[in-house]
Amino acid sequence: MSHQAAAQALSGDAFLGVERSVTGRRWQAAAADERLALTLAQRLGLPEVVGRALAARGIGLDEAELFLAPTLKHLLPDPSHLKDMDKAAERLARAVMAGEPIGIFGDYDVDGATSSALLRVFLEASGATVRVHIPDRIAEGYGPNAPALLRLRSEGVGVVVTVDCGTTAFAPLAAAAEAGLDVIVADHHEAEPELPRCFAMVNPNRLDEDSPHGHLAAVGVAFLLAVAVNRALKAAGWYGERRPPDLLQWLDIVALGTVCDVVPLKGVNRALVTQGLKVMAKRANVGLSALADVAGIKERPDAYHLGYVLGPRVNAGGRVGKAELGSRLLATDDPVEAAEIAKLLDGYNKDRQEIEAAVLQQAIEQVEACADDGLPLVLAAGEDWHPGVIGIVAGRLKERYNRPACVVALEGGEGKGSGRSVPGLDLGAAIIAARQAGILKAGGGHAMAAGFTVLREKLHDFRAFLAERLQAQLSGELVPVLELDGALDCAGCTTALIETLKQLGPFGAGNPEPRFAVIAARIVKADVVGNGHVRVIAKGAGGQSLKAIAFRAADSDLGQALLTTRGGAFHLAGTLRADTWQGSTSVQLVIDDAAPAR
Repeated sequence: MSHQAAAQALSGDAFLGVERSVTGRRWQAAAADERLALTLAQRLGLPEVVGRALAARGIGLDEAELFLAPTLKHLLPDPSHLKDMDKAAERLARAVMAGEPIGIFGDYDVDGATSSALLRVFLEASGATVRVHIPDRIAEGYGPNAPALLRLRSEGVGVVVTVDCGTTAFAPLAAAAEAGLDVIVADHHEAEPELPRCFAMVNPNRLDEDSPHGHLAAVGVAFLLAVAVNRALKAAGWYGERRPPDLLQWLDIVALGTVCDVVPLKGVNRALVTQGLKVMAKRANVGLSALADVAGIKERPDAYHLGYVLGPRVNAGGRVGKAELGSRLLATDDPVEAAEIAKLLDGYNKDRQEIEAAVLQQAIEQVEACADDGLPLVLAAGEDWHPGVIGIVAGRLKERYNRPACVVALEGGEGKGSGRSVPGLDLGAAIIAARQAGILKAGGGHAMAAGFTVLREKLHDFRAFLAERLQAQLSGELVPVLELDGALDCAGCTTALIETLKQLGPFGAGNPEPRFAVIAARIVKADVVGNGHVRVIAKGAGGQSLKAIAFRAADSDLGQALLTTRGGAFHLAGTLRADTWQGSTSVQLVIDDAAPAR
């Protein structure tokens, strides 16, 4: 598409004039400086739509080359810039050299599993004795608990690192300190003005921290801690004639946790994931290789495989199985043990999917039984809902209703809750405020996700408090929006463009896969294939054909529009993928939305 035509497509308030698409969304052009977009394209020798995608992601001329080829050499910060990092590193190095057992207390999600596994394999490679504790989601709940910490102390552990948790664990950490246990918190969750009593608090999101790396996942913080400890051990001459551990070999673990915790893939996160995917392709991690085999991954892994194939399986142990399995899998070097754990996690993931589907259906029925009250959130609560799936269900409700969503599993007099938010509304801050106001027994999180415990009798008050807090953050109406990076015709959808777009990866939070509108595509064939997928053949104005598919859309408004409008012209919104079959590669559009071309 010409620059002039692209400019015309991007003009106006609604992209291509689509105020309401087939799925009810308003199309909107991703905000970008058009002059910068054109300059980026010209200077880097890129198609104009790719230059615009870079500009829309806030990439300027000075950082464009590093964005396209991110390296840790240029992007990894000095760990010492974080408060308490040197103190924490010195304490752990001292424990390693003295033969003092080190405890690791991790969260039960993927970020916690990867963080605990990373520190375990590094510390053991450095000569330490390590004990890992991952709490049971139902029996122990989230975060450090005093009985588990005191048990580690009774077993001879003198220092414990909490990973992906601990920032607001005031009472448990106070109990640990009283027992003479040095606790180092390595976390990334939002903090309060007061910090818990601990030996060291390493968290880029401390309120007194000026680090520019608050977007790190906990596993990223753990990696920086490992770098700092390794440096301290080298300085002390601990390794002697031995070669120090190569931390880069474990970047595959870091990449998995970073992608799965849905932190923005920018700056150092982008470098960690890019380099981690290269390490993962070598299949050196026995556990990850076993899990990839069980999941049927044949191709070179990318961020999609981490977030949607491997991550859910690692998570399944903490959700509906045994909490420590994910961490054990990632740390083992025994192929037999890895194969057994991978098979167990795959089975737990299937169980999780069934439980999730049942809870989601009940939650949707509950939400839709109530009249739309105009509140900027949805909240569903049910008896005996499995606490291991409520976070996923909250995410599904958020996507369905385009509002922050909270789901509460009630049992007895209280409920365990999980919430997911939409861009622009900080759910974590609202949850923390509710806890500080005495409405919640416990709660914390970050802008896009949070967890909490609420008394049954306080549920109504909590909903009202949360609605008021979120409403105060709103600057306008919550309208479902589909953001697009540009417009193409069928002839512009080429394999060469797909190869160029790959340079913008890895894709994920903060760096979404570029989405385009293919304009005025005439539907010449549409049918249902597989598990409710709608397969489409479209033609452009010049007669060029384009294959497209809308996954699991047969029974949706989108699928029915595509199936019933033979010969009609649509603007088709989606992402471009390479489709390889019997050695031949062509282009396929994965359709997210459509709107009649007028």
